[in-house]
Amino acid sequence: MERSMIANNGSISRRTAIGGAVVGLATLAVSGRAVAQGKPAHKASLVLLLKGVYQPVGPGPNFGLSKVNLSDGSYQKTKIYPVSGMPGHKNPHKAVGDFYAQGPKGDLCAYHLPGGAFAMQFIPGPNMNSVPDGQGGHFLEGTLELTILEATGIYRPFVGGHNHMVDKLHLPASSAPDEYCVCNISRP
Repeated sequence: MERSMIANNGSISRRTAIGGAVVGLATLAVSGRAVAQGKPAHKASLVLLLKGVYQPVGPGPNFGLSKVNLSDGSYQKTKIYPVSGMPGHKNPHKAVGDFYAQGPKGDLCAYHLPGGAFAMQFIPGPNMNSVPDGQGGHFLEGTLELTILEATGIYRPFVGGHNHMVDKLHLPASSAPDEYCVCNISRP
């Protein structure tokens, strides 16, 4: 991680850190199963956990979202686990989808979940702090705010809503970023 990416106050852009750290990793296949049969989401909010090591996205999937192009080479992905509000999914140890984060030159992300997908945009703000991990890497800790730009399937009612992330992203010195982020997603 170059020092120029860390501001004087120890803050760093999350998308810069993720994008710069995962270059060169192998592409993994997209996973996830379609369930819910198009029934509307019955909850006013979702709580999801983004957890795992980021992997690059090669030719990306098309989830019917027009705001993101997951095939442009700028996205990395990690797994999504249910915490609350996911229709039909109560096992917090079983991944239910994938989270796609855009690299350092972008501010978009996508969630692919059973029953649909979201496109979101990070709202700028200096709300992440860099903390050394004692092994040459560091953690980015803090909160991130996102606006829900578009959604498909059962998540359409969330368009215009908000995502409040509480994040602890580990940026090891010699491997890909490892995510642990709670996402509090709410309808408008």
